[in-house]
Amino acid sequence: MASTAPRITVIGTGYLGATHAAAMAELGFEVLGLDVVPEKVELLSQGRAAMFEPGLDELLARHVTGVSGATGRLRFTTSYAEAAEFGDVHFVCVNTPQRHGEYACDMSHVDAVIESLAPLLTRPALVVGKSTVPVGSADRLAARVRELAPVGRDAELAWNPEFLREGFAVKDTLHPDRIVVGVRSQRAEDLLREVYARPVAEGSPFLVTDFPTAELVKTAANSFLATKISFINAMAEVCEAADGDVVKLAEAMGHDERIGKKYLRAGIGFGGGCLPKDIRAFMARAGELGASQALTFLREVDSINMRRRGHMVELARDAVGGTLLGKRVAVLGATFKPDSDDVRDSPALNVAGQLHLQGAQVTVYDPKGMDNARALFPTLGYAPTALEAVRGADVVLHLTEWREFRELDPERLADEVAERHILDGRNALDPAVWRKAGWTFRALGRPTA
Repeated sequence: MASTAPRITVIGTGYLGATHAAAMAELGFEVLGLDVVPEKVELLSQGRAAMFEPGLDELLARHVTGVSGATGRLRFTTSYAEAAEFGDVHFVCVNTPQRHGEYACDMSHVDAVIESLAPLLTRPALVVGKSTVPVGSADRLAARVRELAPVGRDAELAWNPEFLREGFAVKDTLHPDRIVVGVRSQRAEDLLREVYARPVAEGSPFLVTDFPTAELVKTAANSFLATKISFINAMAEVCEAADGDVVKLAEAMGHDERIGKKYLRAGIGFGGGCLPKDIRAFMARAGELGASQALTFLREVDSINMRRRGHMVELARDAVGGTLLGKRVAVLGATFKPDSDDVRDSPALNVAGQLHLQGAQVTVYDPKGMDNARALFPTLGYAPTALEAVRGADVVLHLTEWREFRELDPERLADEVAERHILDGRNALDPAVWRKAGWTFRALGRPTA
Protein backbone atom coordinates (compact mmCIF):
# COMPACT_ATOMS: atom_id res chain seq x y z
CA MET A 1 0.00 0.00 0.00
CA ALA A 2 1.21 3.50 -0.75
CA SER A 3 2.77 5.43 2.11
CA THR A 4 0.38 8.35 1.58
CA ALA A 5 -3.02 8.42 3.31
CA PRO A 6 -5.35 5.74 1.96
CA ARG A 7 -8.13 6.87 -0.34
CA ILE A 8 -11.57 5.79 0.77
CA THR A 9 -14.73 4.75 -1.03
CA VAL A 10 -18.11 4.42 0.66
CA ILE A 11 -20.59 2.17 -1.16
CA GLY A 12 -24.22 2.90 -0.33
CA THR A 13 -25.22 6.43 0.66
CA GLY A 14 -28.19 6.05 2.97
CA TYR A 15 -28.08 7.16 6.64
CA LEU A 16 -24.95 5.16 7.32
CA GLY A 17 -23.09 5.71 4.06
CA ALA A 18 -23.72 9.41 3.56
CA THR A 19 -22.71 10.12 7.15
CA HIS A 20 -19.63 7.89 6.98
CA ALA A 21 -18.47 9.46 3.70
CA ALA A 22 -18.84 13.00 5.03
CA ALA A 23 -17.11 12.07 8.30
CA MET A 24 -14.16 10.45 6.53
CA ALA A 25 -13.71 13.68 4.52
CA GLU A 26 -13.90 15.62 7.78
CA LEU A 27 -11.10 13.41 9.13
CA GLY A 28 -8.94 14.51 6.20
CA PHE A 29 -9.27 11.66 3.69
CA GLU A 30 -10.06 11.82 -0.01
CA VAL A 31 -13.42 10.08 -0.32
CA LEU A 32 -15.55 8.79 -3.19
CA GLY A 33 -19.14 7.82 -2.40
CA LEU A 34 -20.92 5.34 -4.67
CA ASP A 35 -24.62 4.67 -5.09
CA VAL A 36 -26.60 2.93 -7.84
CA VAL A 37 -29.42 5.51 -7.56
CA PRO A 38 -28.47 8.47 -9.82
CA GLU A 39 -30.92 10.85 -8.11
CA LYS A 40 -29.26 10.24 -4.75
CA VAL A 41 -25.78 10.84 -6.22
CA GLU A 42 -26.96 14.05 -7.88
CA LEU A 43 -28.39 15.39 -4.62
CA LEU A 44 -25.27 14.49 -2.63
CA SER A 45 -23.10 16.11 -5.30
CA GLN A 46 -24.88 19.35 -4.45
CA GLY A 47 -23.92 18.92 -0.80
CA ARG A 48 -27.36 17.77 0.34
CA ALA A 49 -28.49 14.49 1.87
CA ALA A 50 -31.64 12.64 0.87
CA MET A 51 -32.66 12.43 4.53
CA PHE A 52 -32.73 14.72 7.57
CA GLU A 53 -29.87 14.15 9.98
CA PRO A 54 -28.72 17.02 12.22
CA GLY A 55 -25.37 18.43 11.04
CA LEU A 56 -25.06 16.19 7.97
CA ASP A 57 -25.89 18.77 5.29
CA GLU A 58 -23.39 21.17 6.86
CA LEU A 59 -20.70 18.48 6.84
CA LEU A 60 -21.41 17.60 3.21
CA ALA A 61 -21.34 21.25 2.14
CA ARG A 62 -17.96 21.61 3.84
CA HIS A 63 -16.32 18.90 1.72
CA VAL A 64 -18.22 18.08 -1.50
CA THR A 65 -16.36 18.92 -4.71
CA GLY A 66 -17.94 21.85 -6.53
CA VAL A 67 -19.72 23.36 -3.52
CA SER A 68 -18.55 26.90 -2.94
CA GLY A 69 -15.88 27.09 -0.23
CA ALA A 70 -15.69 23.30 0.20
CA THR A 71 -12.46 21.34 0.64
CA GLY A 72 -13.26 19.17 -2.39
CA ARG A 73 -12.24 16.01 -0.54
CA LEU A 74 -15.60 14.33 -1.18
CA ARG A 75 -17.39 13.44 -4.41
CA PHE A 76 -19.94 10.87 -5.57
CA THR A 77 -20.36 8.46 -8.48
CA THR A 78 -22.50 5.62 -9.82
CA SER A 79 -19.48 3.81 -11.31
CA TYR A 80 -17.98 0.74 -9.65
CA ALA A 81 -15.03 0.94 -12.06
CA GLU A 82 -14.26 4.45 -10.87
CA ALA A 83 -14.55 3.37 -7.23
CA ALA A 84 -12.27 0.37 -7.71
CA GLU A 85 -9.65 2.50 -9.44
CA PHE A 86 -9.88 5.26 -6.80
CA GLY A 87 -10.01 3.47 -3.48
CA ASP A 88 -7.58 1.72 -1.15
CA VAL A 89 -10.24 1.09 1.52
CA HIS A 90 -13.80 0.32 0.40
CA PHE A 91 -16.51 0.65 3.07
CA VAL A 92 -19.70 -1.32 2.36
CA CYS A 93 -22.63 0.59 3.87
CA VAL A 94 -25.71 -0.78 2.09
CA ASN A 95 -28.98 -1.76 3.73
CA THR A 96 -29.76 -5.26 5.03
CA PRO A 97 -33.56 -5.23 5.40
CA GLN A 98 -35.76 -7.99 6.74
CA ARG A 99 -36.73 -10.53 4.08
CA HIS A 100 -40.35 -10.24 2.99
CA GLY A 101 -42.46 -12.72 4.95
CA GLU A 102 -39.50 -13.94 7.03
CA TYR A 103 -37.47 -12.99 10.10
CA ALA A 104 -34.17 -13.48 8.28
CA CYS A 105 -31.96 -10.73 6.88
CA ASP A 106 -31.91 -9.92 3.16
CA MET A 107 -28.24 -9.95 2.12
CA SER A 108 -28.87 -9.22 -1.56
CA HIS A 109 -27.56 -5.63 -1.43
CA VAL A 110 -24.32 -6.63 0.31
CA ASP A 111 -23.83 -9.57 -2.06
CA ALA A 112 -24.42 -7.27 -5.05
CA VAL A 113 -21.67 -4.91 -3.85
CA ILE A 114 -19.13 -7.75 -3.56
CA GLU A 115 -20.11 -9.22 -6.94
CA SER A 116 -19.76 -5.78 -8.58
CA LEU A 117 -16.63 -4.50 -6.82
CA ALA A 118 -14.37 -7.53 -6.33
CA PRO A 119 -13.84 -8.38 -10.04
CA LEU A 120 -12.50 -4.82 -10.52
CA LEU A 121 -9.85 -4.97 -7.77
CA THR A 122 -6.57 -5.11 -9.69
CA ARG A 123 -4.35 -3.76 -6.91
CA PRO A 124 -4.14 -4.28 -3.13
CA ALA A 125 -7.35 -3.20 -1.42
CA LEU A 126 -9.26 -3.62 1.84
CA VAL A 127 -13.03 -4.13 1.64
CA VAL A 128 -14.62 -3.20 4.97
CA GLY A 129 -18.16 -4.29 5.83
CA LYS A 130 -20.15 -1.89 8.00
CA SER A 131 -23.63 -3.23 7.25
CA THR A 132 -25.39 -5.27 9.95
CA VAL A 133 -25.23 -8.89 8.80
CA PRO A 134 -25.91 -12.40 10.15
CA VAL A 135 -22.90 -13.88 11.92
CA GLY A 136 -20.89 -15.97 9.45
CA SER A 137 -21.43 -13.59 6.53
CA ALA A 138 -17.94 -12.07 6.69
CA ASP A 139 -16.26 -15.44 6.33
CA ARG A 140 -18.32 -16.21 3.23
CA LEU A 141 -17.79 -12.75 1.72
CA ALA A 142 -14.02 -12.84 2.35
CA ALA A 143 -13.76 -16.05 0.33
CA ARG A 144 -15.85 -14.51 -2.44
CA VAL A 145 -13.61 -11.40 -2.60
CA ARG A 146 -10.49 -13.56 -2.92
CA GLU A 147 -12.17 -15.69 -5.58
CA LEU A 148 -13.34 -12.78 -7.74
CA ALA A 149 -10.54 -10.21 -7.36
CA PRO A 150 -7.83 -10.31 -10.06
CA VAL A 151 -5.34 -9.31 -7.35
CA GLY A 152 -6.25 -12.43 -5.34
CA ARG A 153 -5.25 -12.50 -1.67
CA ASP A 154 -4.16 -8.86 -1.81
CA ALA A 155 -7.87 -8.02 -1.78
CA GLU A 156 -8.81 -8.54 1.86
CA LEU A 157 -12.01 -8.21 3.87
CA ALA A 158 -12.50 -6.73 7.34
CA TRP A 159 -15.63 -6.16 9.41
CA ASN A 160 -16.21 -2.85 11.18
CA PRO A 161 -19.80 -2.64 12.51
CA GLU A 162 -21.55 0.71 12.81
CA PHE A 163 -23.18 1.95 16.01
CA LEU A 164 -24.90 5.10 14.78
CA ARG A 165 -27.93 6.57 16.50
CA GLU A 166 -30.19 8.47 14.13
CA GLY A 167 -30.24 12.08 15.28
CA PHE A 168 -26.65 11.72 16.53
CA ALA A 169 -25.06 10.01 13.52
CA VAL A 170 -22.47 12.72 12.78
CA LYS A 171 -21.27 12.81 16.39
CA ASP A 172 -21.25 9.01 16.64
CA THR A 173 -19.08 8.74 13.51
CA LEU A 174 -16.57 11.44 14.40
CA HIS A 175 -16.46 10.62 18.12
CA PRO A 176 -17.46 6.94 18.45
CA ASP A 177 -17.83 5.34 21.89
CA ARG A 178 -15.93 2.33 20.47
CA ILE A 179 -14.42 1.15 17.20
CA VAL A 180 -14.65 -2.59 16.58
CA VAL A 181 -12.68 -4.23 13.76
CA GLY A 182 -12.77 -7.89 12.79
CA VAL A 183 -9.58 -8.60 10.85
CA ARG A 184 -7.44 -11.50 9.67
CA SER A 185 -4.13 -9.74 9.05
CA GLN A 186 -1.88 -7.13 10.60
CA ARG A 187 -2.06 -5.19 7.36
CA ALA A 188 -5.85 -4.86 7.64
CA GLU A 189 -5.59 -3.81 11.29
CA ASP A 190 -2.90 -1.23 10.49
CA LEU A 191 -4.97 0.28 7.68
CA LEU A 192 -8.03 0.66 9.89
CA ARG A 193 -5.92 2.13 12.70
CA GLU A 194 -4.76 4.73 10.15
CA VAL A 195 -8.34 5.47 9.08
CA TYR A 196 -9.50 5.93 12.68
CA ALA A 197 -6.30 7.52 14.03
CA ARG A 198 -7.95 10.77 15.09
CA PRO A 199 -10.89 9.28 17.05
CA VAL A 200 -8.48 6.82 18.71
CA ALA A 201 -6.15 9.70 19.65
CA GLU A 202 -9.17 11.45 21.19
CA GLY A 203 -9.89 8.42 23.36
CA SER A 204 -12.20 6.12 21.38
CA PRO A 205 -11.36 2.49 22.28
CA PHE A 206 -10.11 0.42 19.31
CA LEU A 207 -11.12 -3.22 19.74
CA VAL A 208 -9.63 -5.90 17.49
CA THR A 209 -11.61 -9.14 17.13
CA ASP A 210 -12.23 -12.08 14.83
CA PHE A 211 -14.96 -11.93 12.16
CA PRO A 212 -17.79 -13.62 14.10
CA THR A 213 -17.33 -11.45 17.18
CA ALA A 214 -17.28 -8.24 15.13
CA GLU A 215 -20.51 -9.29 13.42
CA LEU A 216 -22.14 -10.24 16.74
CA VAL A 217 -21.31 -6.98 18.54
CA LYS A 218 -23.93 -4.95 16.67
CA THR A 219 -26.74 -7.49 16.88
CA ALA A 220 -25.95 -8.26 20.53
CA ALA A 221 -25.91 -4.56 21.44
CA ASN A 222 -29.21 -3.90 19.65
CA SER A 223 -30.79 -6.96 21.25
CA PHE A 224 -29.71 -5.81 24.71
CA LEU A 225 -31.09 -2.33 24.07
CA ALA A 226 -34.39 -3.72 22.76
CA THR A 227 -34.62 -5.97 25.82
CA LYS A 228 -34.13 -3.03 28.19
CA ILE A 229 -36.82 -1.00 26.42
CA SER A 230 -39.28 -3.90 26.40
CA PHE A 231 -38.53 -4.66 30.05
CA ILE A 232 -39.63 -1.21 31.22
CA ASN A 233 -42.67 -1.44 28.93
CA ALA A 234 -43.56 -4.77 30.56
CA MET A 235 -43.24 -3.01 33.93
CA ALA A 236 -45.62 -0.35 32.60
CA GLU A 237 -48.20 -3.09 31.99
CA VAL A 238 -47.77 -4.32 35.56
CA CYS A 239 -47.97 -0.75 36.91
CA GLU A 240 -51.27 -0.19 35.13
CA ALA A 241 -52.66 -3.40 36.63
CA ALA A 242 -51.37 -2.52 40.11
CA ASP A 243 -51.99 1.28 39.93
CA GLY A 244 -48.25 1.97 40.20
CA ASP A 245 -46.19 4.67 38.47
CA VAL A 246 -43.66 3.36 35.94
CA VAL A 247 -41.88 6.73 35.74
CA LYS A 248 -41.09 6.66 39.45
CA LEU A 249 -40.24 2.97 39.23
CA ALA A 250 -37.77 3.61 36.40
CA GLU A 251 -36.22 6.51 38.30
CA ALA A 252 -35.65 4.33 41.35
CA MET A 253 -34.25 1.48 39.25
CA GLY A 254 -31.96 3.83 37.33
CA HIS A 255 -30.06 4.85 40.45
CA ASP A 256 -28.64 1.31 40.55
CA GLU A 257 -25.38 1.73 38.62
CA ARG A 258 -25.65 -1.87 37.41
CA ILE A 259 -28.85 -0.92 35.56
CA GLY A 260 -28.45 2.77 34.71
CA LYS A 261 -31.06 5.36 33.76
CA LYS A 262 -30.82 5.31 29.97
CA TYR A 263 -33.59 3.71 27.89
CA LEU A 264 -35.87 3.17 30.87
CA ARG A 265 -38.68 5.44 29.65
CA ALA A 266 -41.84 3.43 29.09
CA GLY A 267 -43.90 4.23 26.02
CA ILE A 268 -45.22 2.80 22.76
CA GLY A 269 -41.96 1.01 22.07
CA PHE A 270 -39.09 1.03 19.62
CA GLY A 271 -39.14 1.10 15.82
CA GLY A 272 -36.97 2.33 12.98
CA GLY A 273 -34.84 0.54 10.43
CA CYS A 274 -32.54 -1.27 12.89
CA LEU A 275 -33.82 -2.66 16.19
CA PRO A 276 -36.94 -4.56 15.04
CA LYS A 277 -35.36 -6.21 11.99
CA ASP A 278 -32.02 -6.81 13.74
CA ILE A 279 -33.47 -8.78 16.65
CA ARG A 280 -35.61 -10.84 14.25
CA ALA A 281 -32.63 -11.58 12.00
CA PHE A 282 -30.61 -12.52 15.10
CA MET A 283 -33.26 -15.05 16.11
CA ALA A 284 -33.37 -16.47 12.59
CA ARG A 285 -29.59 -16.84 12.41
CA ALA A 286 -29.40 -18.45 15.86
CA GLY A 287 -31.90 -21.04 14.59
CA GLU A 288 -29.75 -21.74 11.54
CA LEU A 289 -26.74 -22.25 13.82
CA GLY A 290 -28.63 -24.64 16.09
CA ALA A 291 -28.71 -22.16 18.97
CA SER A 292 -32.35 -21.02 18.74
CA GLN A 293 -33.05 -21.65 22.45
CA ALA A 294 -30.44 -19.03 23.39
CA LEU A 295 -32.56 -16.26 21.91
CA THR A 296 -36.14 -17.36 22.56
CA PHE A 297 -36.47 -14.44 25.00
CA LEU A 298 -36.20 -12.06 22.04
CA ARG A 299 -39.57 -13.29 20.80
CA GLU A 300 -41.15 -11.93 23.98
CA VAL A 301 -39.12 -8.71 23.65
CA ASP A 302 -40.58 -8.28 20.16
CA SER A 303 -44.07 -9.22 21.34
CA ILE A 304 -44.04 -6.73 24.21
CA ASN A 305 -42.88 -4.02 21.83
CA MET A 306 -45.66 -4.63 19.30
CA ARG A 307 -48.26 -4.95 22.08
CA ARG A 308 -47.63 -1.38 23.19
CA ARG A 309 -48.94 -0.04 19.89
CA GLY A 310 -52.21 -1.92 20.22
CA HIS A 311 -52.57 -0.74 23.81
CA MET A 312 -52.29 2.90 22.72
CA VAL A 313 -55.10 2.31 20.22
CA GLU A 314 -57.23 0.83 23.04
CA LEU A 315 -56.56 3.86 25.25
CA ALA A 316 -57.57 6.20 22.42
CA ARG A 317 -60.79 4.23 21.88
CA ASP A 318 -61.58 4.41 25.61
CA ALA A 319 -60.88 8.15 25.70
CA VAL A 320 -63.51 8.89 23.03
CA GLY A 321 -66.26 6.73 24.52
CA GLY A 322 -65.65 3.22 23.26
CA THR A 323 -65.76 3.62 19.48
CA LEU A 324 -63.41 5.41 17.09
CA LEU A 325 -65.90 5.57 14.22
CA GLY A 326 -66.14 9.18 13.07
CA LYS A 327 -64.00 10.51 15.92
CA ARG A 328 -61.31 13.09 15.20
CA VAL A 329 -57.86 12.06 16.43
CA ALA A 330 -54.75 14.26 16.38
CA VAL A 331 -51.41 12.44 16.27
CA LEU A 332 -48.32 14.43 17.25
CA GLY A 333 -45.34 12.63 15.76
CA ALA A 334 -44.75 10.41 12.73
CA THR A 335 -41.06 9.49 12.92
CA PHE A 336 -39.88 6.56 15.02
CA LYS A 337 -37.76 8.95 17.12
CA PRO A 338 -37.11 12.72 17.32
CA ASP A 339 -34.38 14.54 15.34
CA SER A 340 -34.92 12.28 12.31
CA ASP A 341 -37.24 12.08 9.31
CA ASP A 342 -37.19 8.26 9.37
CA VAL A 343 -40.64 6.64 9.50
CA ARG A 344 -39.52 3.02 8.94
CA ASP A 345 -41.50 0.77 11.30
CA SER A 346 -42.55 3.88 13.22
CA PRO A 347 -44.75 3.06 16.24
CA ALA A 348 -46.38 6.49 15.87
CA LEU A 349 -47.45 5.91 12.27
CA ASN A 350 -48.46 2.34 13.04
CA VAL A 351 -50.83 3.60 15.75
CA ALA A 352 -52.15 6.33 13.44
CA GLY A 353 -52.82 3.72 10.74
CA GLN A 354 -54.65 1.41 13.16
CA LEU A 355 -56.85 4.29 14.35
CA HIS A 356 -57.70 5.15 10.75
CA LEU A 357 -58.63 1.53 9.98
CA GLN A 358 -61.02 1.59 12.93
CA GLY A 359 -62.90 4.55 11.48
CA ALA A 360 -61.21 7.55 13.08
CA GLN A 361 -60.42 10.75 11.18
CA VAL A 362 -56.69 10.98 11.90
CA THR A 363 -54.61 14.12 11.41
CA VAL A 364 -50.82 13.85 11.80
CA TYR A 365 -48.16 16.48 12.37
CA ASP A 366 -44.40 15.92 12.62
CA PRO A 367 -41.62 18.55 12.44
CA LYS A 368 -39.50 16.63 9.89
CA GLY A 369 -41.24 13.42 8.83
CA MET A 370 -44.31 14.68 6.96
CA ASP A 371 -43.21 13.85 3.40
CA ASN A 372 -42.04 10.35 4.30
CA ALA A 373 -45.18 9.71 6.36
CA ARG A 374 -47.45 10.88 3.55
CA ALA A 375 -45.66 8.60 1.08
CA LEU A 376 -46.16 5.60 3.39
CA PHE A 377 -49.68 6.41 4.66
CA PRO A 378 -51.32 8.63 2.00
CA THR A 379 -54.83 8.03 3.38
CA LEU A 380 -54.13 9.80 6.69
CA GLY A 381 -54.73 13.52 7.13
CA TYR A 382 -51.76 15.83 7.60
CA ALA A 383 -51.48 19.33 9.06
CA PRO A 384 -48.65 21.86 8.74
CA THR A 385 -48.52 22.68 12.47
CA ALA A 386 -49.38 21.05 15.78
CA LEU A 387 -52.04 23.68 16.38
CA GLU A 388 -53.81 22.83 13.13
CA ALA A 389 -53.47 19.10 13.73
CA VAL A 390 -55.39 19.28 17.02
CA ARG A 391 -58.16 21.55 15.70
CA GLY A 392 -61.51 19.91 16.46
CA ALA A 393 -59.88 16.78 17.90
CA ASP A 394 -61.70 14.50 20.30
CA VAL A 395 -58.38 13.17 21.57
CA VAL A 396 -54.72 14.14 21.10
CA LEU A 397 -51.97 11.48 21.01
CA HIS A 398 -48.33 12.42 21.72
CA LEU A 399 -46.34 9.66 20.00
CA THR A 400 -42.86 11.03 19.14
CA GLU A 401 -40.95 12.98 21.79
CA TRP A 402 -39.92 16.01 19.76
CA ARG A 403 -38.86 18.97 21.88
CA GLU A 404 -41.47 21.08 20.09
CA PHE A 405 -44.22 18.91 21.58
CA ARG A 406 -42.81 19.10 25.10
CA GLU A 407 -42.95 22.88 24.81
CA LEU A 408 -46.58 23.09 23.66
CA ASP A 409 -48.88 25.33 25.70
CA PRO A 410 -51.80 23.21 27.01
CA GLU A 411 -53.92 26.35 27.50
CA ARG A 412 -53.46 27.39 23.87
CA LEU A 413 -54.21 23.92 22.54
CA ALA A 414 -57.33 23.72 24.70
CA ASP A 415 -58.88 26.50 22.61
CA GLU A 416 -58.59 24.38 19.45
CA VAL A 417 -59.77 20.90 20.46
CA ALA A 418 -63.31 19.57 20.73
CA GLU A 419 -62.45 17.58 23.88
CA ARG A 420 -59.49 18.01 26.23
CA HIS A 421 -58.19 14.46 26.17
CA ILE A 422 -54.46 13.79 25.73
CA LEU A 423 -52.61 10.47 25.73
CA ASP A 424 -48.84 10.62 26.24
CA GLY A 425 -47.34 7.65 24.45
CA ARG A 426 -43.78 8.64 25.37
CA ASN A 427 -44.06 9.69 29.04
CA ALA A 428 -42.37 12.95 28.11
CA LEU A 429 -45.08 15.48 29.06
CA ASP A 430 -45.77 16.89 32.53
CA PRO A 431 -49.13 15.51 33.74
CA ALA A 432 -49.59 18.27 36.34
CA VAL A 433 -49.27 21.05 33.77
CA TRP A 434 -51.81 19.48 31.40
CA ARG A 435 -54.29 18.58 34.13
CA LYS A 436 -54.08 22.10 35.53
CA ALA A 437 -55.17 23.35 32.10
CA GLY A 438 -58.26 21.15 32.28
CA TRP A 439 -57.07 18.18 30.24
CA THR A 440 -57.81 14.55 30.97
CA PHE A 441 -54.25 13.20 30.87
CA ARG A 442 -53.30 9.56 30.46
CA ALA A 443 -49.83 8.06 30.04
CA LEU A 444 -48.69 4.47 29.69
CA GLY A 445 -47.93 2.88 33.06
CA ARG A 446 -48.93 5.90 35.14
CA PRO A 447 -51.83 6.54 37.55
CA THR A 448 -54.89 8.01 35.86
CA ALA A 449 -55.19 10.89 38.34
